[in-house]
Amino acid sequence: MLQSLSPRLVFFGLAVTALIAMLFARVYLQDILGLAPCPLCMTQRLFVVLWGGIALIAALHNPAGLGRRIYAALCALAAVAGGAIAIRHVWIQHLPADQVPACGPSLEYMLETLPFSETLSLVLMGDGNCAETQWTFLGLSIPEQTLIMATGVMIVCLWQLFRK
Repeated sequence: MLQSLSPRLVFFGLAVTALIAMLFARVYLQDILGLAPCPLCMTQRLFVVLWGGIALIAALHNPAGLGRRIYAALCALAAVAGGAIAIRHVWIQHLPADQVPACGPSLEYMLETLPFSETLSLVLMGDGNCAETQWTFLGLSIPEQTLIMATGVMIVCLWQLFRK
């Protein structure tokens, strides 16, 4: 049954998944619930948009053979990177209170005042804002849900990469 799914349809499904995830994060979590994303959340969103964009381009291009594999590999890399950021975020959320890093300045402030490399380093380190679990669904925090989604996307992309 899975083999009957066209690569174009699979890539389109990945793109729609990213779109739904971003709409949920932006409209529901941010606008309706008023939850401000921390720097690690924003970085995870960046990778969701990246794999969604790659998947959309792949669906529109609909390449065969090598092209499909290249798109699948790029999409998988974006999912792995987003998953790695989510793992770091989950780790920070589970630190004992006395080991949580201090809260830092906002991402906007860092981008305006610090060199990009230093901003990137500080964002990837996470801070006290990232340790707060603001919302859960089925007992899972937002970064835990993002990690599950990124793992699923990676699995689908690897399947696209190696399928006949």
